[in-house]
Amino acid sequence: MAERGRPKAPLVLTDDERQTLQRWSRRSKTSQALALRCKIVLACGEGQTNQAVAEQLGIWPQTVAKWRGRFVRQRLEGLSDEPRPGRPRTISDTQLEQVLTKTLEEPPPHHDTHWSTRSMARATGMSQTAISRIWRAFGLTPHLTETWKLSTDPQFIDKVRDLVGLYLDPPEAALVLCVDEKSQIQALDRTAPSLPLLPTTPARRTHDYVRNGTTSLFAALDVASGKVISATHRRHRHQEFLKFLKTIDRNVPSALDVHLICDNYQTHKTPEVKRWLLRHPRFHLHLTPTYSSWLNLVERWFAELTNRKLRRSAHRSVAELEADLTAWIQAWNNDPKPFVWTKTADEILANLAGYLQRINNSGH
Repeated sequence: MAERGRPKAPLVLTDDERQTLQRWSRRSKTSQALALRCKIVLACGEGQTNQAVAEQLGIWPQTVAKWRGRFVRQRLEGLSDEPRPGRPRTISDTQLEQVLTKTLEEPPPHHDTHWSTRSMARATGMSQTAISRIWRAFGLTPHLTETWKLSTDPQFIDKVRDLVGLYLDPPEAALVLCVDEKSQIQALDRTAPSLPLLPTTPARRTHDYVRNGTTSLFAALDVASGKVISATHRRHRHQEFLKFLKTIDRNVPSALDVHLICDNYQTHKTPEVKRWLLRHPRFHLHLTPTYSSWLNLVERWFAELTNRKLRRSAHRSVAELEADLTAWIQAWNNDPKPFVWTKTADEILANLAGYLQRINNSGH
């Protein structure tokens, strides 16, 4: 059946273009966005319709049409994210391939840890500006690194499915609470008064500060409503955790079961805590896998607390800090904003499998 819509521009690949696209699509270090664009163009070069390519790759036909058209107009350079109005291009496909290959696959000279625009310009005979434009166009940032940690928990898969199931399909007649402690919150005061925000001038404060003690915040985030049950304690032992469990017990209607999502911190697993849970069968404890605090939504709420309150606050005593925390949490509960979990367990595990495959391909 013929494809509906406007006629498609013919897309014919040269042998060099096909080989380059195949290399880019198969290379383990190629960005996923660029690899997908290469696959689109290769499929279109085989004479497939936009609809057929979209169904084959699991994307929208409009996406296929966009990159088909970009390639027809600009060839390989059209697969970058950088628009190309203005004067004709001055960088050849060979130069582009050279920069991308060196950036992704070759170590920099002089035992440097990463390429810079200067070192790449010297290695390729191009200008720093050209290198910078190519890196921006293809989303390459050699100067940046991100950290991550793989869980070593032997029950990782089962725990992921359990926790994500609670988020996406919570049990009836039950409350799902994400529980954790933000320990060692410091009551910090600046050594001089802060200067307010002014036109053309940001707010200013001294770089040094005075420590006035610490407190620990225990928080239980209601996944459904976004409200938070909280308590502050000067220490964070299992005794304080038990007190907080009793606080939760008082604040949750007795007709509801309580599913607690907690991390593997030792205070959550002491014999005293286990005995208390046995005496209160409506409480069900779900532990996150090791090194997987990102599975606990209360960590997202702690980030809000830090960014909106703690980072710029000044407190002359722990009591003042605790009162300020309580007031901020009360204001939050007056207008709560629940965090919506969107990833399924299968998507999370598939992403993890992709990371592991990339690690294996890199030789580690």
